Formats: sequence, structure tokens, C-alpha cells
Amino acid sequence: MALSPIKNELIEWIAAKLEELSDWHQVIFNHGETAWREYRSSAWYIERLRAEGFAVEAGSGGMPTAFCAEWRNGDGPTIAGYAEYDAVPGNCQAAATEQRPRDGLNQHAGGHTDPHSALGISSLGGFLAAKAIMQRHDIKGRLKYFGEPAEKLRGSKPIHAASGYYDDLDAAISFHPFYMLPLCNTTHWNTHCGVAYAMIYSFECERPETWLSQAGERASPIAAAHAAARPPGANDALLQMYQTSKALKEHMVSAGCGWSMNECILTAGQATADNLPAQIAQIQYILRVPTIEMAQRITAVLDNNAAAAASISHCDWRRDWVSKSRHGLANHVLAQAAYDNLQAIGAPVFNRGAARDKAREIQRKLGLEPMDDPFLAATEQLITPQEAEAELRRELPAWQEHFTSDDYTEYCWHAPTVRLYIARPTLAAPPGYKYPAWAMNALGGIRETIEPMIACAAKTIGCTLIDLLTDAAMLSAARQEFEQRTGGGVGGSNWQAPLCDYPPPVDFRWPEYVTTARGREWWIPG
Repeated sequence: MALSPIKNELIEWIAAKLEELSDWHQVIFNHGETAWREYRSSAWYIERLRAEGFAVEAGSGGMPTAFCAEWRNGDGPTIAGYAEYDAVPGNCQAAATEQRPRDGLNQHAGGHTDPHSALGISSLGGFLAAKAIMQRHDIKGRLKYFGEPAEKLRGSKPIHAASGYYDDLDAAISFHPFYMLPLCNTTHWNTHCGVAYAMIYSFECERPETWLSQAGERASPIAAAHAAARPPGANDALLQMYQTSKALKEHMVSAGCGWSMNECILTAGQATADNLPAQIAQIQYILRVPTIEMAQRITAVLDNNAAAAASISHCDWRRDWVSKSRHGLANHVLAQAAYDNLQAIGAPVFNRGAARDKAREIQRKLGLEPMDDPFLAATEQLITPQEAEAELRRELPAWQEHFTSDDYTEYCWHAPTVRLYIARPTLAAPPGYKYPAWAMNALGGIRETIEPMIACAAKTIGCTLIDLLTDAAMLSAARQEFEQRTGGGVGGSNWQAPLCDYPPPVDFRWPEYVTTARGREWWIPG
């Protein structure tokens, strides 16, 4: 498919801006801020978007690090996209060819793994390019661009959806760097991402004096006397919850559907080495399953485990929601349109020039023989959505309609949505060799290795935006498909309403950067 003159103009705009986009990416990559604490990253996007003429609502949906930006050129379709910018604790890697944390930090600090830093800048580049073309050719329409924090916790999109921010959309574009084969340089077809629930269980020992009261004249007036038996307390409750939930995992949902559940301890202790019980402890679970019903059943088991753990540990307990995100909804019209643009643009090319040199340097420093073509061959190849779907289905039971999870799925229930994947730089491995995680993380930050992905993704997103704004028949067909799949659109017989019925979970003890007398540092000092 040949690209139209307007799309070629857009591609030229991105090519001219690529160095600047790459500079912007370095800023976000080096901020490396983690879920619900992306203060500097969100502030950067807000400032940039305002400078580009967007009206920006900061703190949208009651989330301090979220935003909703809009730019309009008259009456026309409203098309949405978004940036993500949350990093992951414990993955602090410099944009370098050797393993080392970013300057001034330790390895426990946050770092970009997927990388969301490049996800956001790629998407932003596509939207700014489309805006420039809209102005140049007086294309009517509205661009709505979101800042979506805490994606690793499936955080903001369920809240934005439930708060009505997606209700006025005509279509949405979701982009993610490739993370597993066969979803490399393609779009999702049928098997979209599934359901994710995330929650925090809190245990509090608020009445330690009632554990084993000692009667008589010789009883100590101090409930925590060394000679008295202290209650187990919150740490013991958390430990019981952790062990019981691990032991019963295979009994929560049937095996064979690729479901997962992971936990992390947010808070533990709050007691000294004296005879005081731990007053509070908190553990977070996130589970990924194909259906809402499975998520509800697992939650019921976890609730039972929490009640039992609290009972034997002399604690009270509660569950607070972090996320309840819906499964995805296919739209073949948009999936094909975006892939057609990608096919015309071509897959990113990594195995040349400075990117190739950087990859070979990593291999050499790992003690490997540098390869002539160090990047995985699939990263430079296209695969049609239909072919990718067929390969993905080989691993799944016939009844399973969704696999893995990502909260872009929230957009799917409010407007036709396409899910685009573009290859990130990924090293080819010698037989039997596994690269350490830092190498992949570094490639997502090194300017020369990540630029081909940013350029390809921005061009594909920008060209798809132009289609959505100028091809009324295509947008109408996408809308008709959306209405058929939902049984009449939003509120239809097959439509799934937002599951979010909780406030933004921003006040928990999330890992973050802090400022002390020693300066700005990660909350676990180096």
C-alpha cells in the first residue's frame, strides 16, 4: 500500500523531529519514577503538551500524576491516545553497555523495563505529528491525549474510564513495545488482553492488650511486659497470608489458561525488637486471568485467607482495591488499518550503524562473541495480525478468549480501539544462552538502539490518526463493528461496564524517590 502525500508529509515531520523525540525520551528514561509517584515525568508531559497548544487538566480522575490533554481544530472526530511513564522498582539501569545503575542511584531504584519511557514518547510523537498535519491542511477533529500512571499496577485507566473521560471518544490508539512473540510489528486481532485485579490486604493489631490477659495481683500493668505473652501481630498475619495463598494457588482457578498471581509486601513491622507486636503489615496481590468470573473467585479465596490469617494473629484486616480492569475487545477494522500503515512504513531496522555497534559491545562485555547481526531477526520483520493470532492460539485452549493483561483494555469498551506492537531492540542469543535483565533494560534506554522503534511507532500512530480523522467510511465501519460486538455500543446488551468502584489508591506506601538531608535518593538508601 502506497502512502498518501499527507502521510508522507507526516513521516517527514517525524524524521525531522526524531533527534528531539530522542532527547525527550532520555529525560523520561532517566526520571525512572515508579507507580503513583511519577511526579517529574507527568509534569514534563504537562509542560510539553501545554507548550504545543493543548489544554491540559492535571491530576485527572483524582490521580496526582495523571492528566488529560485536548487539542481541537474545529468539529470532527475525537481520537485518543496516551503516554505511560511508570518504571519498575529494582531495575535501575543506566543507558549504557555495561551493568550499572543510573548516576547517583543504587540498583534498587526504579527503572524502565518495557520501556514505558519510549512508549509514551513514541505515542506523543505520533500525536504531535498528526496535529502539525491537521494545522497544515486544516483537517478537522479533536485529539485527546492522556497521561496514564501506574500501568504496572493496572492503575489509572479503570479510574479514567469510570470517571467518564473516555465517554466522548470516537476511537483510540494503544501502543506498546513488543514484549513477546508472535506480537512483534503487528496489531492485536482477536485474542486481546484479559482481566487484571490488584488489591492490598492490610493487617492491623490494634488491641494487643486483649491477647492473653493476666489476672491477679502479680500481673504487669504493662501489656507488653517481657514476661507476658505478646500477640502474634501484623507481621505474623502477613506471613500466614503469604504462605496460605501460595499453598492454595493451584486451588484458586483451573490450570492451563495462563493465569498468574504475584504478590509484593508494601509494609511490614512498625515495631521495635522489644516485646511489642507489629501493628501493621500490608501485602499487595495482582492477578491476571482471562475472565472477570475467575478474578472474582480468586478474590473470594484471598479474602478467606486474609480472614483466617487475621484471626489466628489477633488482627483486624481489610482489602483495598488497586485495580479492577476489564478484558479487551477486538476491532478488526482498526487493527487492519493500523497494520496497513505499518506495512507501508516498514518494520524498524536495528542491525546497522550505531545501534548494531552498541549491541555488539554489550555482547562483548558479557563474554560473548559479537554477532554480525546482534538483534533478533523477528524485530525487523512484519507479521500480519491474522498470522500472529494463529500462532498465539496454538498455545491456548479453544475456550480461552483473552491472554495476559494490560489495562489499555479499558478504552476498548468506550470506543473502537487498536492495539499496536512495534519491536523494541532485542538481542539474538547464542544457543542455550539467556541474557541478564539489565541488557534488555539498557537497550530500551540507549539512544541509538531505541530510536528505530520510536520512529516506526510514531509514524504508524500518526498515519493511523490521519486515517481516523479523514476516512469517514473507515471510522464508521469501525464504529459499526464496535456496536455489533457490544450489542449496541456503550450500555448495549454485550457491553461490560467499568468495574472500578474505588478511589485512586495513591496514599499507600508505594516505593518512591525521597528528599532527605543527604539529597534526593531512592527510599532504600544505597
